[in-house]
Amino acid sequence: MSKKETTNPKDFRNQNYEAKKMNTYENAKKKKDKDLPWWVELLFVQIGLPDKLLIKILKAKKISKEFIKNDKKSLITFLFLIITFAYFYPVIKHAKNKLDCQAIAKNYIIKNKNTKGINKREIKMLSTNFCYGGEEIYEIKNLKN
Repeated sequence: MSKKETTNPKDFRNQNYEAKKMNTYENAKKKKDKDLPWWVELLFVQIGLPDKLLIKILKAKKISKEFIKNDKKSLITFLFLIITFAYFYPVIKHAKNKLDCQAIAKNYIIKNKNTKGINKREIKMLSTNFCYGGEEIYEIKNLKN
């Protein structure tokens, strides 16, 4: 007769525990061997900034990562709005400058030129023409004071 080999569950658990314990020690050693990030090395080791600042930076970094992880939809919406405004801003600024130029040119024509035979639409046309580089405004006679 052959004897059956039986395994004791307690022995198996002890072996598992010992293996995990060794792995934990090895993992901790690997973590200690890691180099510091370059910015920590530069700012806090080489330059010597206070450790309180490092703690604040790391807390802010952690909070920002959590915010990005939890609020992706609102962050994407916000970035979309900012990009949209940045895209249309030059167009809006150009239109505003042209309107300002037309208003100034219109006021100049009314104050300094003889506009008795010219209606409002023609004055607007002349001011627009002037802002785009036209010289028709100089053909109108000046008022004599």
